[in-house]
Amino acid sequence: MSEYTLSNGIIVSSAKKVEADSIVIKEGKIASNAKSAAGTGVSINLGGASIVYPSLINTHDHMQGNYLPRVGPRPGNYYLNWLPWDNDLKASDTFIERSHLSREDLYLLSAYKNLFSGALTVNDHFPRALNREILPGLPIRAITNYALSHEASSYDLKWGEGVEQEHKFAVKNKCPFITHLSEGFDEEAMNGVRNLKKLRILDKHCLLIHCIGFSDEDIQTVAKAGASVSWCAASNMFMFNVTCKIRKFLQAGVNVTIGTDSSATGSINILAEMRYARKLYREMYGEDLPAKNLFEMTTANAAKAFWMDKETGTLDQGKSGDIMVLKANNDDPFENFAGAEMRDIELLILAGKPVYGETRFIDLLGGELPDGYAQIRVNNRPMFVIGDPAGHYSMCRKKIGFKKVLDYLPFEPEV
Repeated sequence: MSEYTLSNGIIVSSAKKVEADSIVIKEGKIASNAKSAAGTGVSINLGGASIVYPSLINTHDHMQGNYLPRVGPRPGNYYLNWLPWDNDLKASDTFIERSHLSREDLYLLSAYKNLFSGALTVNDHFPRALNREILPGLPIRAITNYALSHEASSYDLKWGEGVEQEHKFAVKNKCPFITHLSEGFDEEAMNGVRNLKKLRILDKHCLLIHCIGFSDEDIQTVAKAGASVSWCAASNMFMFNVTCKIRKFLQAGVNVTIGTDSSATGSINILAEMRYARKLYREMYGEDLPAKNLFEMTTANAAKAFWMDKETGTLDQGKSGDIMVLKANNDDPFENFAGAEMRDIELLILAGKPVYGETRFIDLLGGELPDGYAQIRVNNRPMFVIGDPAGHYSMCRKKIGFKKVLDYLPFEPEV
């Protein structure tokens, strides 16, 4: 449908603009978000019981690695850097079980992991050579315009064309240069910022993952350079029993975003990651992390980190129609956002196209379920969804050999 309206809701265009009433989507973009806006075509009345947000952006996921259960250090122990974890993973029953699934199987599971949590834009932290044939066919937007180096250290996995060449690609193509940095406490990890400065590639293109070993000086250096950071709190605590100095990052003005990492170490999805990050912040500092900060980290800040802020991240007129509609459980729209769970999602729209929603929104698809969509039940609600996640879930169970439960898929496929 080329044009339609969501009316009588609370529209959270950005952290600075929250208004009642309507939003118009036309030809995949936000045509209007003004009070009492009205477009042609179908109009869905939200009944004053729903809040409309930009869809979420996950800045760090390992889409080949989203499998359960978690794999981590022995009780009472933690890793010095990521390498011992990788060795443990490859020796684990989880990895053996996961190997029954193809790379394509895992990527599609990961796409639905993100979709069912409202994250319709994501970065897969694997090299372009590995995923370039897979990402365009997924039911979400997995970014393809990015540069990548695993980590600037001796135990780097040598992904991509090399650290300096990948950074040059980012500059030329106006996209992020993404790398793990200071994921641990050995000497090399602690010198991550110094290594990037020495190579003269620490700048606004950098999206730095984890950053748990940063000194106060490192934080100020990164802030001055205009680099972005992906905070993966749950994964950090599980592997290392510590996370980055998040309050100092925020105080320094660093563009902080949120990533889930893979479910093998992190939260099951970005909604759970936000709730965990807020709980951890209270434990670390004895004060609350404002819900508005979490909203910005997973929308506008993340779009900026991806060099996509002119396209998405807010519901401003002219931007892509990337929308998440949540049940209004809290009068404060930002608290409602920060406490949301999968069961609270009522509708998801990607570039103007509904990809998941309650059946009351089916008029946006022409009044009946079109080809390429399926119906499932989530929290006892009939929902439409793009693709066939239930069929894929069942097929994966057959390959694995038993009824595997993946907590990021909020339905039972055989029902």
